[in-house]
Amino acid sequence: MPSQDRPSTMDHQPSPRGASEEPASPEISVVVPIYNEAPNLKDLVDQLFQVMRAMERSFEVILIDDGSSDDGPHLLRGIKADFPELRVIFLRRNFGQSAAMTAGFDHARGDVVVTMDGDLQNDPKNIPALVERLEEGEYDLVNGWRKDRKDPFLSRRFPSVIANWIIGMATGVRLHDYGCSLKAYRADLARQLLLYGELHRFIPVLAEFHGARIGEAPVSHHARTRGRSKYGIGRTYRVILDLILMLFFQKFATRPLQLFGLTGGPLFVIGLAIELYLTWLKLWNGEDIGGRPLLLLGALLIITGIVLIGIGLCAELVVRTYYESSGKRIYAVREVLE
Repeated sequence: MPSQDRPSTMDHQPSPRGASEEPASPEISVVVPIYNEAPNLKDLVDQLFQVMRAMERSFEVILIDDGSSDDGPHLLRGIKADFPELRVIFLRRNFGQSAAMTAGFDHARGDVVVTMDGDLQNDPKNIPALVERLEEGEYDLVNGWRKDRKDPFLSRRFPSVIANWIIGMATGVRLHDYGCSLKAYRADLARQLLLYGELHRFIPVLAEFHGARIGEAPVSHHARTRGRSKYGIGRTYRVILDLILMLFFQKFATRPLQLFGLTGGPLFVIGLAIELYLTWLKLWNGEDIGGRPLLLLGALLIITGIVLIGIGLCAELVVRTYYESSGKRIYAVREVLE
């Protein structure tokens, strides 16, 4: 599958793909975001290359250093000299895992893209099975399932079980393990995923938004032995906020007026009905309505309804400007037969 040009994070622009100085595109790209994982880097690269070379297929390994403050960048420069298939991308500062994964997707040249964490808890030995499952043709994304997860129960596993259940119920994309970074993607899907904030947790939901077929496969999981985890129960609130965003993306990303209109319209009608009722009491029965809380409630509902509908109209303008000015489409093509 031909791949399109990708911008470089360096200060120069790379030559277009397919030019004579460009190497042949590999079949598989392995993308690994790295942040302060210096103690694990040597073992990570050794294990990855042992597995990938045993597959006897062309490949590249892309390590994205997300602004590490430890000795990781220095170690990566030394490791790079021993592995010609290794590509290292240094981000200017710590942008977060979602941004690092997006940088990896943008620079990946393979027809299949595999992502995993750099803390040695994901096992590279699972990569061949994920790639094989993907290449059977039934799925566009194969998500890893840490069936026997080696993390503390109360601080990691239990919140994850609850979060997976809530996300599945809310979005309709039912998987056992949303948080597993070990995934295999078709390259065209990976390049369509624009991740920011903490959205790497919701990659299957974003993929489903693009019409992807999603599968799941059990993978091994190891306890962390070196370094410190960057995750904890304190991220629960952020996950809830991102879930609200995902629900908006799923149902109203291209029609926000329906969301705000479905809320603001009924409020406006209820408020108007209340005010008409009070007007009837005043004009026909001569009752005093000035001190009634119902009068204020009706006025508040009318104002709120008008404001929500106005927000919906503004959101419609923003959405239309986004799609029309950026050249993006509200659909995704899987295949064209000519």
